[in-house]
Amino acid sequence: MPRPFCQVTAVAAPLLRDNVDTDSIIPSREIRRVGKSGLAAGLFAGWRSDPAFILNQAPYSAARILLAGENFGCGSSREHAVWALCEYGFRVVLAPSFAPIFFDNCINNGLLAACVPGHSLQAMARIIAVDPASNPLTVDLTLCRVSAAAMPDVDFEVDADARQRLLSGLDAIELTLRSSAAIDAFQARDRALRPWVYLGETR
Repeated sequence: MPRPFCQVTAVAAPLLRDNVDTDSIIPSREIRRVGKSGLAAGLFAGWRSDPAFILNQAPYSAARILLAGENFGCGSSREHAVWALCEYGFRVVLAPSFAPIFFDNCINNGLLAACVPGHSLQAMARIIAVDPASNPLTVDLTLCRVSAAAMPDVDFEVDADARQRLLSGLDAIELTLRSSAAIDAFQARDRALRPWVYLGETR
């Protein structure tokens, strides 16, 4: 079950590159297992070989918020990309837009993927760069807002269903099961109206 998400205050790492695909997030050669664990070491492996890469720099190495570019998470439907981000410690990715499958994978795994205009992300990156440790961002899902001491608040957009799932720590199946009484009632009514539909049912 995903961890509920309400608010996080943390160092943010700017990676403002457009069209970062899932193979860049975790190259296929780094996927050595089916499960969700053991993937953090492979996160951005192709770029982390460069000592100058953002996540190799303190204090960005301890970042829990990622600032990204347009169409983040494009490419394949590889859920390992989200698993690697989560295992590394990221709780939030802010970007102007996300690949749809990647976005869904984020929500299903308790990782907030929120849309923020590119100019706002650029402004955040400039403020952070002055002193990353002293300029953390606060991302509040109850208010749908990003704030920091040295900048005006920035509102973000997130789908209402995704927001509720993140706040409650539920995946799509668990959210559906919350309506099990209504589902059972519907099936009982339907069974009475259309009994022939259920003739082959094994109970």
